[in-house]
Amino acid sequence: MARSLWKGAISFGLVHIPVDMYPATSNKGLDLHMLDRRDFSPIGFKRYNKNTEKEVGWDDIIKGYEYSDGEYVVLSDEDLRRANPEATQTIDILAFVDAGDVPLLYYDQPYYLAPGKGGDKVYALLRDTLKKVGKIGIATVVIRVKQHLAALHCVGNTIVMNTLRYADEIRDPGELKIPTKNAKGAAVTDKELKMAMALVEGMSEEWEPEQYHDTYREDVLALIERKIKAKQTKTITMPDKEEKPAKATNVIDLVALLQASLGKKPGKTAAADDDEDDEPPPPKRARKPEADDEDDGDNDPAAPRARKTAASSREAVAAKAAPKRTTAAKKPAAKKATATTATKAPARRKKAA
Repeated sequence: MARSLWKGAISFGLVHIPVDMYPATSNKGLDLHMLDRRDFSPIGFKRYNKNTEKEVGWDDIIKGYEYSDGEYVVLSDEDLRRANPEATQTIDILAFVDAGDVPLLYYDQPYYLAPGKGGDKVYALLRDTLKKVGKIGIATVVIRVKQHLAALHCVGNTIVMNTLRYADEIRDPGELKIPTKNAKGAAVTDKELKMAMALVEGMSEEWEPEQYHDTYREDVLALIERKIKAKQTKTITMPDKEEKPAKATNVIDLVALLQASLGKKPGKTAAADDDEDDEPPPPKRARKPEADDEDDGDNDPAAPRARKTAASSREAVAAKAAPKRTTAAKKPAAKKATATTATKAPARRKKAA
């Protein structure tokens, strides 16, 4: 464990708990250096006096607050401590609240708190109390030169302090174009909601943080190894010529995407859902064209076929409702067919004889 960042005490009521604060996270980002592309030499930055332009060492650097243009008030570490000694040495618990009442948007940086000398018993008392009541402690603490709002909660046997953002540090999302529940073009149907819920249910699992890792960092490190093996350490890879982007479309078949995500054939469910939700059932006498579809429906469950069948049904209904003169126009053909049948009948009897 790294050395402690801060030493002080947790205070609530008249109870004082000596604690040491340790970082709870470590940065695993890629450590990339800036280089001069002309000779690949590393680039450094110098701290220099803006008046004399001479370099300044760390030992000669102090802090100052600019109260007017070019005029500063010098503030040493001791000045900052004396401004409010209690605030700089105490995690002062102001209230206890339900953890669910604090949105995740407010959480910032976690720190481990370990008991200081002689603080084991009171540390355990606060930890066990927080677990028993199921609440978190809201506190203030000064780290370096900023006072933070903080939340104290338990992770296993350890009290963790998460610094929180103040309300005025959270930007108002009112300027963003967020669709409302019933906004045109964003209304969600019950069918889409049920499918999305089924997808979430199918992807639900126990939280195991060890299975997640920075795959992008691993890919970049693998690329670095390949460039080293290929002796391309000084090769600057330039982007390819941009291809003409494909035409974007705003039409999204959300049902098809959800069905594909669920591992189903999109057509079959879509056809069934379309018949149920979008098309009223046609009269029974007009359902004869669907006889073929019932036979081979399992082999070809595509949505367009189902819609075509519904369209055929509507055409059949329209044909029955057409004016009578259309039927009359077809009567001669019917008579002709009858006559032809009658002519051929003797021939069949002769053959049978």
